Amino acid sequence: MADSTGPVTPAGASAPDAPAGPLAGFTIAVTAERRRDELAALFQRRGAKVLVAPAITIVPLGDDQALHAATEACVGLAPDIVIATTGIGFRGWLEAAEGWGMGDTLRAALSRARLIARGAKPCGAIRAADLSEEWSAVTESSEEIQERLIAQGIAGRRIAVQLHGGPQAEFTAALRSAGAAVVEIPVYRWTLPPDVSPVRRLVGQLAAGQVDAVTFTSAPAVQALLEIAGDNAADVLDSFRTGTMAACVGPVTAASLVEQDVPVVTPHRSRLGALVKVVTDELPRRAPSLSVAGTTLEIRGHAVLIDGRLQALAPAAMAILGALAARPGAVVSKDRLVASLPRGTDGHAVDVAVARLRTALGPAGHIETVIKRGYRLRVDE
Repeated sequence: MADSTGPVTPAGASAPDAPAGPLAGFTIAVTAERRRDELAALFQRRGAKVLVAPAITIVPLGDDQALHAATEACVGLAPDIVIATTGIGFRGWLEAAEGWGMGDTLRAALSRARLIARGAKPCGAIRAADLSEEWSAVTESSEEIQERLIAQGIAGRRIAVQLHGGPQAEFTAALRSAGAAVVEIPVYRWTLPPDVSPVRRLVGQLAAGQVDAVTFTSAPAVQALLEIAGDNAADVLDSFRTGTMAACVGPVTAASLVEQDVPVVTPHRSRLGALVKVVTDELPRRAPSLSVAGTTLEIRGHAVLIDGRLQALAPAAMAILGALAARPGAVVSKDRLVASLPRGTDGHAVDVAVARLRTALGPAGHIETVIKRGYRLRVDE
């Protein structure tokens, strides 16, 4: 299982003769708390190095006085319409009510209401509770529900909205503006984790360009990462705009990043397996691939594939290779290579890093020394 305090390195990743997995050589960060070990293991099995940095933690339902009070308010309201936004949230709400001795009362209130589901999962949860939905949003979006209800007319209607993780201020405000009385059910509220040091380390790694992708499975995780980053939030956003892939499970999760002009990758279906697949498909497409000295080099985050075989590299050697690959076949000066080093020092550090890089790449002579000018990759014609 993944360790929440640091990276998980796939076994055998440093062996140059080991077949590479589809994500070998890439570093992927997981910001989820729920199912974080499962998500980390899925990436690890595909060869990635995984950084586990939960950005949020869940308030236990049984201890959540806000949910208890909202449930009482919902029953007292006798809602005309109940909107279930997530499957796990709807099930958790019913389970918490059972624990408080309010299960039958809540079910009775729900059975008398029109139940609307935001997609297939809450629809399944409604049916599993021996209840029936009136309608389910095909797009799995609150906007589709909002448009339908307002078109039907909801003035004077009493509506309960089961939230998941945080407020949906625009959605509930639109319902109220249309004349509805709305009670919000804050199921599974998020807070910052008690230990934010893994997230702070992730912020530093993002700024240093050491992370290839960050995965988000909830909108609050995005907000929490930027909150914990504090004064460095702009650097985090810049890293997403310039190199690190932001991978979100769905459009709701991605919304706040999109608003800040961050390019986001999302799967066609908002599912964990689909998120893993889109990352697995997309990251290798972004890796530069060059024909050098009769071999194919694919340059990834912390390693290189040499004819499909993985060779891990030290950070300095990786930086040198990246700088040379950015100008394939051209001579790159020592000054430019010094600037590319993680702790740029002097020309001697470049010579040492180049020597180690040559050793790692093997005897094919991938790097040519151009006297008094610098180095270049021997790119094949």
